[in-house]
Amino acid sequence: MSTTENTQQPRNNALDEIIAQRYAEVDEIRRQGVTPYPNRCEKQISCREAKEMAEGAEAVTAGRLMQLRLMGKAAFAHLRDFSGRVQLYIAKDNLGEDAYAFFKKHIAVGDFVSVSGHIFVTKTGEKTIKATRLTLLSKAIRPMPEKYHGLQDTEVRFRKRHLDLIANEDVKDIFIKRAKIISSIRRTLDEKGFLEVETPILNPDSGGAIARPFETFHNALKMPLFMRIALELYHKRLIIGGMDRIYEIGHMFRNEGIDTTHNPEFTMMELYQAYGDVNTMADLFDEILGNAAKAIGVEKVQFRGYEVDLRPPYKRLYIPEAWKEKFGRDIHEVLDGRKFNRAKLEEVAKEQGVKFGKDDSDSAIFDELFEGKLLAEYHNPVIALDYPTAVSPFSKTKPGDPELVERFEVFVNGQELGNAYTELNDPADQLARLKDQAAQKAEAKGEDAENADILDADYIEAMESGMPPTGGMGIGIDRIIMMLTGQDSIREIILFPTLKKLEEKE
Repeated sequence: MSTTENTQQPRNNALDEIIAQRYAEVDEIRRQGVTPYPNRCEKQISCREAKEMAEGAEAVTAGRLMQLRLMGKAAFAHLRDFSGRVQLYIAKDNLGEDAYAFFKKHIAVGDFVSVSGHIFVTKTGEKTIKATRLTLLSKAIRPMPEKYHGLQDTEVRFRKRHLDLIANEDVKDIFIKRAKIISSIRRTLDEKGFLEVETPILNPDSGGAIARPFETFHNALKMPLFMRIALELYHKRLIIGGMDRIYEIGHMFRNEGIDTTHNPEFTMMELYQAYGDVNTMADLFDEILGNAAKAIGVEKVQFRGYEVDLRPPYKRLYIPEAWKEKFGRDIHEVLDGRKFNRAKLEEVAKEQGVKFGKDDSDSAIFDELFEGKLLAEYHNPVIALDYPTAVSPFSKTKPGDPELVERFEVFVNGQELGNAYTELNDPADQLARLKDQAAQKAEAKGEDAENADILDADYIEAMESGMPPTGGMGIGIDRIIMMLTGQDSIREIILFPTLKKLEEKE
C-alpha cells in the first residue's frame, strides 16, 4: 500500500490531480487581486476564548477550517486552533454577495482563515460566530486526512506528525501533558534549591554509562567526538566545584536498538545533591512523580493493562527482604563478593521455573528472577533498594555488607523509570571501577581489554580534589511520560521518533 493510501487520502493519480487543481486555484485567486498567503492577519482571541464570550460579543479569531457544510446561501464550519474549536455560521446575507461567492468557490477544509463576527447561540445550544468578514490566510494544497477515519496507520502517523496532529486531536493532548510534566519536574527541583545546568553534548570520551555511542569527527581540531550517553561525569565535577544541588534535562544518544521503550535519541534527567544519599533520592522521587501526576490532573492511570495509583509515597521494596519472602532463601546465598555464586543462582532459577542456558550471564538470570518473578506482583510505583554489588559495580556498597550497594531503581508494571545511588567519592575506588568499565567496552569491541585506557582520566583528577557525600539520580523522562499518559510505545510520546528511511524498507 502506498503512503498516500495509508493516510486515507486519494490514490496517487487522484492526489496529483487535486494538487494540480489547487495550484491552479491559487493562480486564479491571485488574478482576482487576492493574496492567498498574506503576511499578516488579525487574531484577537483564541477559538476557545471565542466560545467563552457572551452572546452578542464581537469575536475576531483565526485558525484552520476542519469541517464545512454548505447549504446554498449559508454554511456551517468548524474553525480550529491550538486551543480548540469554535463553530462558524457563514451566510450570504451577513458576509456580502461577492465575499460569499469567493468563500464558496475558493475556501475549503484545511485552509487557514481569519474571521470576524458576533457570538450567537444556535438552537442546539452551541456558541457560534456569525461571520461578517472572512479572510483567506493560507490555501492548503494537499487534502486533509479523511474526516471520519482519521489517520490510523501508525508508521505514517510518526512519519507525518503534522497530519497526525491535524487528524487526531488526542495526540496534541499527549504532548501538552508532556510539556506540563517536564515543567512540573523543573518546578519541583527549582523550589528545592536545585540549579539547572547545561553540559556538553559532544564529548571527547563516551563515559558515564556502558552504552554504544554515536561518533563524529571535528575537522578543525582533528579529533573524534562522541555524542553523550550520560551526564554523570560532568555533573560530579560541578559537585566537586561546590555546586551542591544541580540537575539537567536533555537529550542522550545511544547507538543501539529500537523498540517500544528505546529510541536512539531520548530525553533524560540527571540530578545530584551534595550531602544526600540514596534515601534522599527516594524521598525526592516521591515528590517529582507525585507533583508531575498532579500537574496533568491524574491520581490513577491505566498502564500496561493495570490501574496504577500515582499517589505518593511509593512502596520501598528492599530486595534482600523481598527475595527471602518470595523465594524462601537468603539472597547472600547467591552472592560471592562482587560476583554471583553461579551454582546457587541456577538452583534458585530452577526452583522458580526460570529457563536459562549456559551462555546466559549471571546478571541475566538474576534479572529474570528479580524482574520476572519478584516484581511481577507489583503494579504501582515501587522503589527497589539494596541491589547486589554483582549487578551494580559502580555503586557505593552498604556499610557492613560489601555484597549489597546503596542503589535503587523505580519500576511500574515492569518498566524501569529511574535509577539512583549513593555516589562513589573515593578516587581510588572510582579509578578501579573505570578501569573495569574500559575493559568491558574494549572486550565488546574485540580490543585488548587488559591495556584499555580509562574513559576519563581528567575526572579522576577532579575527584582527587575532594567530593562530598552525594546522592545522584537519573530519570528516563520519556518513560515517565509514557506511564503518566498510559502509552505503551515511546513513539507515541516523542514528536519525531527515529525511523528507518522508506527507501531502505524491505
